This record gives sequence, C-alpha cells and structure tokens, in this order.
Amino acid sequence: MTTIQNKATNPVAHLSAEDIENLGAELDAIREQVLASRGERDAAYIRRVIDVQRGLELTGRATLLFSLFPPAWLLGTTSLSVAKILENMEIGHNVMHGQWDWMRDPQIHSTTWEWDNASPSAMWKHSHNELHHTYTNVLGRDNDLGYGIMRVDEDQRWRPGYLGQPLWNAINMCFFQYGIAAYDVEVGKYLAGRKDSDRFWAEARVVLAKIGRQATRDYVVHPLLSGPSAVTTLTANVVANLVRNVWTHSVIMCGHFPEGVATFSKSSIEGETRGEWYLRQMLGSANIEGGRLMHIMTGNLSFQVEHHLFPDLPSNRYQEIAPKVAEIMQRYGLPHVSGSLPRQVASAWGKVVRLALPNELLDRGARTLAKVTTLPGRGRVATVAPPMAA
Repeated sequence: MTTIQNKATNPVAHLSAEDIENLGAELDAIREQVLASRGERDAAYIRRVIDVQRGLELTGRATLLFSLFPPAWLLGTTSLSVAKILENMEIGHNVMHGQWDWMRDPQIHSTTWEWDNASPSAMWKHSHNELHHTYTNVLGRDNDLGYGIMRVDEDQRWRPGYLGQPLWNAINMCFFQYGIAAYDVEVGKYLAGRKDSDRFWAEARVVLAKIGRQATRDYVVHPLLSGPSAVTTLTANVVANLVRNVWTHSVIMCGHFPEGVATFSKSSIEGETRGEWYLRQMLGSANIEGGRLMHIMTGNLSFQVEHHLFPDLPSNRYQEIAPKVAEIMQRYGLPHVSGSLPRQVASAWGKVVRLALPNELLDRGARTLAKVTTLPGRGRVATVAPPMAA
C-alpha cells in the first residue's frame, strides 16, 4: 500500500485494495480512449505550435537588429522570450516524452529532438523520464525532490546548509537551465565520491560543449550580426534567457512543491501495483488554474496531475481529460491540489522557506500558534490553528 509521509490523517486509508485497482482501471480506460483517438488534429496542433515558435524566434531575432530603439528592444526581447519558453515547455519537454512519436515524423520524435537547453536531451530523458516519472516524490529515489539542494519534506534530515535554501532556490531560478544540466550530469554525486570520475567528465564535456554552442549563438553571433545594436541585442538575449529560466522554474515548482502535495517513503514502491502507481502520481502533483494561453505557455504542465498520470499522451489532450480525472479523485475521496499561478508560487516558496528550518523550530512554532490565548478586552479565548503539514 502507498505509504504517505507526514500526514496526520492518511488520505488513502479509506480505500481498499479493490478500490485502488478499480481506480487504476478507470484511469487506464481514459488513457486508452485518448490513444485510440489520436489523429490529424493532434499532429496539426504540434506542427502549428512549432511553426508559431519558429516565427516568434525569427521575428525576435530580426527585430533586435534595430534594438538601439527601445520599442524594438522591447518587442524583440518579448518575442524571443516567448519563443524560448514555447520551445522548452510545450515543444521540447513534450516531444522528448515521446508524446508525438506515434506520428512517425523523424523531425518531431523523442529520439531525434535536441532542445534549446543546456542539458543534452539524452541526459535529461534519463533523469526526468526514467527516474523522476518512475519514482515520483519518493524520498531517496526521486532526485527532483529539491534537486539535491533543498529540503522539501520534514522527513528529510535537516542540515545547517538548508538555512540558505531560499537563496539557493532563487539563484537556481535565475540560472535554471544550467542547474538542471548540473543535476543531470550528477555533480552532487561526483563531489560526494559516488560517481565514477571518467564517466562524470565524459558527460560534463558534452554538457559544456552544448553550453558553449548556446552561448556563442546568443551572446556572440547574434549580437555581432546586429552591428551597431550589438550591446542592446546582447542584453536582450540575456533577458530572454532569464525570463525563460524564471518561468520554467516557477511552473515546475507549482506542479511539485506546493503545500498539500504528498511525498512517499521508499517502501511505497515495494510491490506497487498499477493502481497504486496512479494513486502516487495524483497525490504527488498539483495543478495550476488559468486560461488556454497560460496552459500552452506552461507546456500544459499546468495539468501536472494529468501529466504525471499519462506522461506520453499528447499535451493538448490534458485539458480535455482533466475534468474526468478530477471527478475520479472526488469520487474516491482524494485531495486535488489546484490553484492560481500566484497562489501556487506563493505556496511553493512558503514551503521552501519553512523547511529551511529544523523540525524542532517548526514544532515549537506550531505549538506556540496552537496555544489557547485570551484576547485582551474580549473576555473570551481563541485558538489559532497550526500551519498545515506538508
């Protein structure tokens, strides 16, 4: 049975083994319906998104040739920022999940796509597709839980270095693509002596070569092509990459780290059934509420619950199946964590700040807040509830 960490009340205790397997069968049916109905409208969607993204990038690059003029700088930077976000989120991430492999288009295939990101696609697919999506939110198995630099659950042993995790997270947000590359090449394992040196440096050379190509394109070639606008084009490229990093980091945080998202013990995956795997994905994810444009800009990862359930289904179908998934979760009495982008960002950052402190201080603060106190001049008592557990 799935073991939930740090829950005073187990949110799945009311479910029998039969209930969980029935839940799994219902989700399998949703998956089969989508697989059977994939077709031209889905293929047209991803091709249209790619055309729009390339058009935006070309427009941005061309406009920045005149970036000495502030309106041209603003328009070019905006266009390039949106293009980079689309390429990473709705195109690269989803193509490399194999969501479009059924089209058998060699130009839009998980085995051939190389995205505009510091992390080479092969390394990213291993750490993300194979590890994260298999061991979602399992402490000690899913390295995406805090990326090795943050404490995101009370059951993680506290160390003094975690006091700085709000700062580390802010730095990681600004340089997110490089943080992911360092994570994929397993810098932490290497420094701890748990990764073979020859293998590490072979992978590191591949990453550094890709970073070099990106930096040459964005920070040397395109600025030089802009002639008199070289400096302003350089600043525009810096800003566009920063915007892409901050946006991507925020979306990922909202899907994985808000309050109410569950983490799991290693024992949760021992003998795990298909239904239990589905259950873990639902409880270990959170959605973002918003309009169609926002969903596209997040790569449809605003439907993180649906993505974790069905990572290889076409992303444009997540909004279509989200009401069905929500209905199943409600019917089986499961919590569904969802909220607006600002609310989810604030919740995730609140957890990062809160868990920078040791459990002893957190427990002491909770006891202080829960104390019954007399309100002056009121002649009655009020109880202040402690903060919700992660």
